[in-house]
Amino acid sequence: MNTSDEFYIGWQNQAPKGIGSHVRKAVFLLMMTAPLLSVVLVLTQRTIGNAVFEWGTIKTFSGILRTHPYPHLLVARPKSSSTPSAYYLVAPFKFGLKPEALAALEGKQVLLKGTLIYRGNQTMIETLPESLQLATVPSQMNTFATPNENLGRQTLVGEIVDSKCYLGVMNPGQLTPHRACAVRCISGGIPPVLLVRSKTGPPMYFLLVSGDGHAVNKEVLDMVAEPVQITGEVERQGELLMLRADPQTYRRARL
Repeated sequence: MNTSDEFYIGWQNQAPKGIGSHVRKAVFLLMMTAPLLSVVLVLTQRTIGNAVFEWGTIKTFSGILRTHPYPHLLVARPKSSSTPSAYYLVAPFKFGLKPEALAALEGKQVLLKGTLIYRGNQTMIETLPESLQLATVPSQMNTFATPNENLGRQTLVGEIVDSKCYLGVMNPGQLTPHRACAVRCISGGIPPVLLVRSKTGPPMYFLLVSGDGHAVNKEVLDMVAEPVQITGEVERQGELLMLRADPQTYRRARL
């Protein structure tokens, strides 16, 4: 080693001038770049979205009960709109409502109590099953016709998520880290939804049903929380978009 080189021992009170100068420059550079790096990291993170679960707030709802393909409630919109809002109905915890238990109330106006879960234009009610009852006062909802509108055959690429967690109970409620939870929820009766993201607009949600319009909870479990491509008939029922396709035709894809 050249005897003219500076040498610093840690227990010395002061470093040599050359080493001290380099250290000060390095510290100054780090102080200047750290805030910028923090901003860059924040801006490059994908937002988890504005999902809400009104935990602990029980409200009363009234509407027309539909049990297929999954239980949902048709609720009158303000300003006498002819198209009702459609709210998914699920039970507490990781369970859906059983359609066979609601068969007597199919197509009738009901009252129920529950907690709102929502994200974007999608709304769900975590229903207290014991509160479900026939409404004693009829409303104009009985005059609303909600036939299925066929939007044609489409091929969509997205991720199968459990609607309850994704809409607000767990955030973000998607992708591989949420897979185990999503499988439990969907196997418990929570409606499976195909989440289709868009680079130019808000995401779209398609309720997954079989080709003949039945629930497909058990059939989709091995493809939850990963990219899939599905080709089928898209239908609209009120606000709900449904994708009819045989789960055997689902294909793994890349997003």
